[in-house]
Amino acid sequence: MTNFWKHSITPIIALAPMEDVTDTVFREIILGISHPDSIHVMMTEFVSTDGMCHKRGRDRVVHRLRVNDSERALLKEKGVKLVAQIWGKDPALYARVAEEISTTMEFDGIDINMGCPVPKVVRRGCCSGLIDTPELAQQIIRATQDATHLPVSVKTRIGLKTICTEEWVEALLETRPAALSLHGRLQRQQSKGFADWDEIEKAARLCDRIAPEVPILGNGDVLSLHEVCEKAEKHRLDGIMIGRGVFNNPWIFNPEKPEPTAAEKLQLLWKHTRLFHETWGDRKNFQVLRRYYKIYCNSFEGAVELRARLMVADGFDAVRAILHDFGIQTD
Repeated sequence: MTNFWKHSITPIIALAPMEDVTDTVFREIILGISHPDSIHVMMTEFVSTDGMCHKRGRDRVVHRLRVNDSERALLKEKGVKLVAQIWGKDPALYARVAEEISTTMEFDGIDINMGCPVPKVVRRGCCSGLIDTPELAQQIIRATQDATHLPVSVKTRIGLKTICTEEWVEALLETRPAALSLHGRLQRQQSKGFADWDEIEKAARLCDRIAPEVPILGNGDVLSLHEVCEKAEKHRLDGIMIGRGVFNNPWIFNPEKPEPTAAEKLQLLWKHTRLFHETWGDRKNFQVLRRYYKIYCNSFEGAVELRARLMVADGFDAVRAILHDFGIQTD
């Protein structure tokens, strides 16, 4: 197994997995406006191992692993690795899914979601819920590692209701994951409050002592590439993972880009809408796009009115008509 995490540029800059966000369409949009060497790793939406192994449930989740040819071309051109993220609680199902990903799909790695804080998922003992069952977490990692030739990484948090960074991270490091990404919040915080980077640093120093070959990435509240370099240096980390920061600025991975004009923002909005329509048609809820319209329609004259119209648009043709009224070329 070749572990690309260990041979990546330092600091490693990664786009975090986000449900209903980091699909093949959004990843392609971000890749298209990113500067070479400003992003090294991207992750898929997280995919249920139970769903993947269920005859009838599979169709509801397998699309999360879709990679368009146009995205794959950009990944190759920019040298960015693509990692499939999976979640669940049954080691045997992890092994089945890992084997399938390794033999029938083109991914560079597999990441295990031990960080999602959604209560209904946690109550099932999945994702952040695994923090309460470290032995099961270890079984899951080892079962996945044994089933694939791809590097297996883990993304997690610093605890459930209380901080348990050191004991939890030590348990994970016993399995020697290919990399470990640590979000500096408790599960109960969800996305509230501030990420605790001192705890992330504590995990990194623990890793230095017992598993120095495992790269450690920090995650939480990073809003620019300047912060990436600052936090990586201050806390002596191997990399930084950016999640919601991409909503503040889609051009976050292009630090040399001047402030985008209204026309550039709206052309990107249209490109995103068109690619979404071409990729998913009626198979995905069009309203998912509204979260992106909020970030494209800001800081220019008429943005508030335009955003209000787009937020009630009921489909591809309606968005095209609205943008045409605003003077944006949509041919």
